[in-house]
Amino acid sequence: MEYLLFVAWLVFFAWLVTKVRFFTNSGLNQSQIIIVFLLKVIAGILYGWIGVYYGSLAQMVDTWNFHYNSIQEYQLLHKNPHEYFTNLFRDPYEGGLLKFLGSKDSFWNDLKSNVLVKLLSVFDILSFGYYYVNVIFYSFLTLFGPICCFRIMIDVYPRKKLAIAIALFLIPSFLYWTSGIHKDGLIFTGIAIIAYNIYFGLKEKKFNFRKIAMILLGLLILLVFRNFMLVIIAPALLAWLLAAKWPKYGLPLFAGVYTFFIVAFFTVRYINPHWDFPQAVVNKQEAFMQLHGNSVVPIKKLQPTVTSFLENIPQAITLSTIRPFPADVKHILSLAAAVEIDLLLLLFLLFIFFKTNGTHSRNFILFCVFFSFSTLLTIGYTVNFLGAIVRYRSIVIPLLMIPVLAQIDWKRISKVFS
Repeated sequence: MEYLLFVAWLVFFAWLVTKVRFFTNSGLNQSQIIIVFLLKVIAGILYGWIGVYYGSLAQMVDTWNFHYNSIQEYQLLHKNPHEYFTNLFRDPYEGGLLKFLGSKDSFWNDLKSNVLVKLLSVFDILSFGYYYVNVIFYSFLTLFGPICCFRIMIDVYPRKKLAIAIALFLIPSFLYWTSGIHKDGLIFTGIAIIAYNIYFGLKEKKFNFRKIAMILLGLLILLVFRNFMLVIIAPALLAWLLAAKWPKYGLPLFAGVYTFFIVAFFTVRYINPHWDFPQAVVNKQEAFMQLHGNSVVPIKKLQPTVTSFLENIPQAITLSTIRPFPADVKHILSLAAAVEIDLLLLLFLLFIFFKTNGTHSRNFILFCVFFSFSTLLTIGYTVNFLGAIVRYRSIVIPLLMIPVLAQIDWKRISKVFS
């Protein structure tokens, strides 16, 4: 039964992706769209398979926990529909709604998993509770994120289709982590929806109801699945909008906006104690440090002070951008991550020495760079598991690597080494 359902739904969605106008207007032909969709399905299947056979080793049991919990929710729909439709909005903690960035006893911290389980329970209605059939539904839903990103980047770099496709669809960690049934694919989709509608709204100089609604949808996705991303993306979006108004001053505006937000990050707690952002970051780090796993690395404990955050910058950057080192390799997944990051760093060096002319959408690239590095810095401050670091950073890799690959002068390189 599972195999028949899988084949039937796979054929249906492989056909459907060629009929969705948003996909077909992307610049990819029908065969390419199907290939990208199938790559996501294959990656999602691999994700689930590793979760079964190497879940403990690779710290990937979450995806199956979500699945089993969704089966319970699916059964609850039949037994108690009222509870099914209302339990998502119930706060089981006293004051849990007020702990927006809380790591425990927080309504918002639980919301991301609860919503994902609820979404999977909807898939279960059509899949009869089969995990690998749900992978097809999830792959289709999260295909909108990469296609949004592709449509932006093909407009930014109109003659770099191959480089964009490689950096967006074929980087292993991004494909793997955003295709498996977890939160990352949805988070990237939220980011991409926001960026897509702002980019083309600014280009067309028109923000209609549809674009505004889609931006709000993207922000809602981030609020639900990783709420602290709202804090990270806010200064990047504000700086981008200001730079669009005064395009000649893009870099100074980004620098100014980020300076303002950094000062506010450390001082707003004196206005309202509930907005203690440094302590929230410290709490996140402490929550990770209390966990146990095979990829844990020793880190210096963060304190909610300016001095401590400055002292921890080198550690944070090292953790989130260049690890795992070869010495960190313990299994095939960590080996793949180590090889990938070394290759990406090599491409970045080629970009530095063989860079072509810039892009006409410089301020959008500034958005990508500032947002990506602030995300990486946050990861480096809070996470001490290499496996989790590789997963969390995967969502910003395309935003950094597409400009790199698109602006490398491969002809110069071939002349140098020929």
